[in-house]
Amino acid sequence: QVQLVESGGGLVQAGGSLRLSCAASGRTFSSYAMGWFRQAPGKEREFVTAISWSGGSTYYADSVKGRFTISRDNAKNTLYLQMNSLKPEDTAVYYCAADEPERVVAGTARYWGQGTQVTVSS
Repeated sequence: QVQLVESGGGLVQAGGSLRLSCAASGRTFSSYAMGWFRQAPGKEREFVTAISWSGGSTYYADSVKGRFTISRDNAKNTLYLQMNSLKPEDTAVYYCAADEPERVVAGTARYWGQGTQVTVSS
């Protein structure tokens, strides 16, 4: 079992930045790929970005490429999402997920956090 807790969400103006964190506990954090997903009101949950267990490989949705950066610190059991140049359309609840790489990218990961709200005002 892996327990995930997100933090760092909030209200920010368009063009601003936020840094999300996802603290993991339970089974060995470094053995899992990790990812960030988001769900806006009335929309389906969508993939944002993912990172391999080592941090050596990263993947981004086209909508966030060049603006968001995923990283992880296995010594601290923490996943990060640096979000720059935020847009109103980035407004959503952001979730972190952990599992085998294929399951994370597919959105079928077994382990999910409770989510943190990000609101970008225009």
